[in-house]
Amino acid sequence: MFVVILILAGWFASGKLQTGFLPELDEGTIVMDYFSPSGTALKETDQLCQDMEKIILKNPTIESYSRRTGLRLDFRNVAPNYGDYLIQLKKNRNKKTADIINDLRHDIQSSVPAMTIEFGQRIQDLLGNLMSTPSPIEVKILGDDQRQLESIGRKADSIMRHTTGLVDVSNGMISAGPSVIIYPDDARLAQYGVSLSDFQNQLRMYTEGILLGDNANVTEPSPVQASMLGNLQVGQIQDGEQMRKIRLRTTNYQDNDVDKIKKQMLFLPDGTLKPLSFFCTIKSEKGEIDYKREDLKSCVVLTSRLTERDLGSAVSELKGSFAKLLNLPPGYYINFGGAYAEQQQSFKELLTILAAACLLVFTVLLFLFREWGISFLILGISILGIPGCLFALYVTHIPLNVSSYTGIIMIVGIIAENAIFTVNQFRYNMQISGGDVNKSVNYL
Repeated sequence: MFVVILILAGWFASGKLQTGFLPELDEGTIVMDYFSPSGTALKETDQLCQDMEKIILKNPTIESYSRRTGLRLDFRNVAPNYGDYLIQLKKNRNKKTADIINDLRHDIQSSVPAMTIEFGQRIQDLLGNLMSTPSPIEVKILGDDQRQLESIGRKADSIMRHTTGLVDVSNGMISAGPSVIIYPDDARLAQYGVSLSDFQNQLRMYTEGILLGDNANVTEPSPVQASMLGNLQVGQIQDGEQMRKIRLRTTNYQDNDVDKIKKQMLFLPDGTLKPLSFFCTIKSEKGEIDYKREDLKSCVVLTSRLTERDLGSAVSELKGSFAKLLNLPPGYYINFGGAYAEQQQSFKELLTILAAACLLVFTVLLFLFREWGISFLILGISILGIPGCLFALYVTHIPLNVSSYTGIIMIVGIIAENAIFTVNQFRYNMQISGGDVNKSVNYL
């Protein structure tokens, strides 16, 4: 009767049990990733960071912080409008780390709305960067038409924002920043004897600069460039053991804009000058969204983090909501990545390990006792530890994750080991008691 109750309790708990990837720890540190809108200058990003730092310093539970801009905690270079904070909390505090994160998130989002922020803890963030899946939930929508994907992504973003427990939701559609597009007038350039390569190289002088000696740009100046550069020699300079190329430009980046580029002069073969706008059309356009591809298909990736909710139930609810509210056209489908994908892969591997452990335990029992009956009995008792563990996890509100799954595998071995000693002691007691079962059991 007890065995039946135990099996039913384990079966019931398996359907209600919370699941996760790694155990939740209160590390006493917070990692806050941030990025400002695309195209934001470094100086403006720094000013926004200073506004956030005022909010961080006002929090009485924070002891210190460090900030990186253009760099991540794992020393990975990123764009100058990206960065992160490492925030150290006081040891004597009356709030949990999760509660402090919620307070910071609310205060920063209301005071500095231009910044996009994500919160995590140090170990979780570092492991996520190593696995290239920093977010617990990663929704990948794949298809052929980028505009259709963006439309579906916005609907999915709305669904995720209305799902309980999901925070720091990002639709992944980040603009690359504004861009300047220059359309040369081929007919007019040919009329004045200016080749497209000369036009391009002179244009570089007013935008990105040119590198003489670089095979990708200019190895030998053309006659037009020679008249423009005169006797000025541009090459390389030694920096330690490396040779640094010298970039030549005639415009200060900070003072440069579209109107100034239009007024810049183009050197003609006959030595005369004409404004750049005479030979081209210059337009300024909003930046396009960075395209992502996976499995040869266009992809939109949405991410989010969790608060006060387990990973398994959140993903299950998302799958149900997407099935009801997202009408995917033919050829479009959704994959779940992030920590959830790692969890599913780990659970499959751990299940294989559990089955192999049971087989090996049974093999050891056969070698020790040389009896099929007692070996199957001990193995069955060991396997009964699995529903017992699941029910205990459910009662104590501990999620089933990689750590607890490993503990279940260990329980099977521990029960089998104890059973081996118990059976050997029972047989020894049977010998000294003259075959009296009751006395043999009492001696255990």
